[in-house]
Amino acid sequence: MGGMPLNDMPWWRWRTNVRSALHMLSDTVFHQETWLAGREGFGDVTDAVYRLVEDTWLDSWSAEKYVGTIFRDSGEAALVDLAVLRVLRIMHQVGADAPVSAYLAHHAWPEAVRAAREAHVRLAQNDGEDPDAPPRSLEVLSILTRST
Repeated sequence: MGGMPLNDMPWWRWRTNVRSALHMLSDTVFHQETWLAGREGFGDVTDAVYRLVEDTWLDSWSAEKYVGTIFRDSGEAALVDLAVLRVLRIMHQVGADAPVSAYLAHHAWPEAVRAAREAHVRLAQNDGEDPDAPPRSLEVLSILTRST
């Protein structure tokens, strides 16, 4: 991602996917202008959750397990764990195939967004990036995570 030192973490591709998911989940303007508007190229909430947990098993294991490989320290891991728990709780309640509006209308969504934002900001800053830049498309994410 932009200024991110892509090769300074052993599992940087996984970190990139987790960061992308947290970024999308944490940006309320993005939710309105992209997800609710049906803008293509960014996936939906379920896609973001999948990127957050797919390779990392963060839905089953603590992010602490990945300190030194995906996450830089226990502080990052704790913030990611909290965000994962909040988002997954909502996903299980509304259903993985629920429309974006169901997630956004859920009473716990603001807290999930806040937790995702805290994790996103910490990871972005630790990677030397601006946490307030708009989320990148899935096409850009794919280009960034290609093998070199």
